[in-house]
Amino acid sequence: MPVKRCRLNGRTIGSLDDLYDQLSIRLALPEHFGRNLDALWDVLSTDVEGSFEIEWKYADDSKKSMGKDFDRAVKLLQKLEKERADFKLKIKQ
Repeated sequence: MPVKRCRLNGRTIGSLDDLYDQLSIRLALPEHFGRNLDALWDVLSTDVEGSFEIEWKYADDSKKSMGKDFDRAVKLLQKLEKERADFKLKIKQ
């Protein structure tokens, strides 16, 4: 099965809601996704099947806009990378 690639554009992600929107579209997250970090963990750790990666380009732009929410989201994705052998996170400035 090929690796699903989710490319995020940090220039268009200024809030957690923007992040949830992009992830929902690019990874076809289920409709029951609760749009909070706990729900994001749940769907990424169990509902997304197969190998996938998230590449977050222009992450510095998101960090400036999102502040601590950016750090919280990245921490969650880094934890997911440790939990799922079939997931890879790439942060690009």
